[in-house]
Amino acid sequence: MRIYLDNIAFNIQKAGGVSVYWSEIVKRSVYSGHNVTFIEKKKDINNIFRKQINISPSNITDQKYIPISISRYLPVHLNTDTPSIFHSSYFRICNNPKVLNVVTVHDCIYELFVSGFKQKLHLWQKKIALNKSDIIICVSESTKRDLLTIYPHLPSNKVKVIYNGAGDEFFPLEKQLPTPRPYEQFLRKKYILYVGSRVSYKNFNLIIDVVKQLKDFSLVVVGGGEFTDSEVHNLSQIKDRLFHVKSPSSNDLNMFYNYAYCLLYPSSYEGFGIPVAEAMKAGCPVITSSVSSIPEVAGNAGLLVDTISTACIIAKIQDLKNESYRNEIVKLGLIQGNTFSWDKCFRETIECYEHAYGNKFNP
Repeated sequence: MRIYLDNIAFNIQKAGGVSVYWSEIVKRSVYSGHNVTFIEKKKDINNIFRKQINISPSNITDQKYIPISISRYLPVHLNTDTPSIFHSSYFRICNNPKVLNVVTVHDCIYELFVSGFKQKLHLWQKKIALNKSDIIICVSESTKRDLLTIYPHLPSNKVKVIYNGAGDEFFPLEKQLPTPRPYEQFLRKKYILYVGSRVSYKNFNLIIDVVKQLKDFSLVVVGGGEFTDSEVHNLSQIKDRLFHVKSPSSNDLNMFYNYAYCLLYPSSYEGFGIPVAEAMKAGCPVITSSVSSIPEVAGNAGLLVDTISTACIIAKIQDLKNESYRNEIVKLGLIQGNTFSWDKCFRETIECYEHAYGNKFNP
């Protein structure tokens, strides 16, 4: 079975959940023993995760001629007569009849939260990929339900749920060790942690309101790019208790989870919610919302709020003051977080390829 992995996500993202997922698939593919060729436009890659992966040049097909701004939307041409798997990281397809197309759907954010030309262009490409694909991988049952609701013509038997993982680099630390610089300025404080994008449905402004009221807490924000002018204005009242780490290493992020009072993740929608799984795996209590995929990921270990409001979140934070209750939440989180493994994700992905390959080429 020959496999082509389309690394287009590394060309169009510097970081992000899609890049995390794809980098974990690629890392394992390199050493899997399978016949894998990687498709990428090398000179346009500035992805932090791709830079950490060593792929032999002999296993890379370099797309040299068409600018990435155009090629990201075009079908990939593979000149092969060998029955093969083509799995795109971001909604490209291959029109070769000898190739089985696989695509991963991480969420339905563009259908639910985006409008205008950007949405139309994305959905045009996504619909083509969904219709042309032999197998559609969804990262949660919630995403599968959303997908089949929005695109009811898709056969449900070609949609497979394979959960994302949480890396083995997330685990409890011995916190009595000296706090390493340069982060000791906030690791020694009592802080609330927020990780990831701050787009509107993530409800970051609500977190600011929470910290404004809880004056004995600092706020540590990880990733998400520079603060907007609006965010700077809203954060002005807590600027002396605010710390922003833009691109930490995985080891540093694990440390942030370990030392945090809790992770706040009050999102109104998630396709999966990788920070929830990472935090639990690191022994960090998670306060989050009871919507979309989050209950699947948090299980019985998350402190879920049915109403995403400042008052409900503060109540959950206050609950964590009870030491025995906090310890129980941490214990449950370690169990739940460790159910999500990138090794398992990769293994199930390969099994998905093999099953689909057998059905298509060896019926």
